[in-house]
Amino acid sequence: MAKLLKKIVLTGACGTLGMELRSTLASLADELLSVDIADAPAGLLENETFVQADCSKFDEVLPLMEGADIAVHFASIPDERPFEELLGPNYLSSYNVWEAGHRHGVRRVIYASSVHAVGMLENSAGIDVDADHAPDTFYGLAKCFTEDLGKLYWAKRGMESVHLRIFSCTKVPQNARALRTWLSFDDLRHLVERSITTQATGFTVVYGISNNDRAPVNNSKSTYLGYHPKDNAENWADSLLAAGVDVDPKDPAQLLIGGPFATVPLGESGVAGIKAMATDAPAPAPEAAPTNGKKLPSFLTKKGMNP
Repeated sequence: MAKLLKKIVLTGACGTLGMELRSTLASLADELLSVDIADAPAGLLENETFVQADCSKFDEVLPLMEGADIAVHFASIPDERPFEELLGPNYLSSYNVWEAGHRHGVRRVIYASSVHAVGMLENSAGIDVDADHAPDTFYGLAKCFTEDLGKLYWAKRGMESVHLRIFSCTKVPQNARALRTWLSFDDLRHLVERSITTQATGFTVVYGISNNDRAPVNNSKSTYLGYHPKDNAENWADSLLAAGVDVDPKDPAQLLIGGPFATVPLGESGVAGIKAMATDAPAPAPEAAPTNGKKLPSFLTKKGMNP
């Protein structure tokens, strides 16, 4: 059966989220070109090829985009670092993907943005996709930069993009904060698929979050994507709250949407703060998916993406 697209390029293919997306992307295109600065994954899919490349170097990115319809850009350092350490992997890589894509006629870029683009806003604000940028770190600032880059390339060059403000993407929710912020792997795959298959997107921002009862954001202005998440962190509420760490309700890390990223000094790890909030992975409610036991949340591992 003919595939929807000829070629999709996936950057950051060896990261936790990239690995979760490979099969979905391969099902949509004749060719999936997976790209990472790391070594190739252990096994490639039938229609998948792999190129080891540094996305911060334009000359390495440019040839990858030849013949591509869609680029899915997930390559980055997934934590706060000093600005100069993020400049290449998180800022320049985005420019390189957009500019190389433009030169080769790529129609649309799907970008792994983050909640940290608006991390200094309050959980109680009820924000939608039109909320002003309020980055909580240099990491969040890179997400703001790339969202504006996508908006510029749409306005000036007609190049579409969908920016996924990803929250806490793990197999199961890992702490009490995740009752608000969890994005399941299944919902991530659904979101990326809809971002690719929607006929026209222009410049779009959408929150990458599951159907959580306590979600602090809404996607009412992005419904045209047809993203309908099914998973709900509330299924884990009893065990997460019972095992949770005592918190100060006046702590900005609890009040602000960026969590610990909103309180760390610039240049210092936000992932470390999230790790401190984590409990042993709880047993899910009977109707929910299996648990990872005591495995460290995937977004806290070295290859994790978008904490």
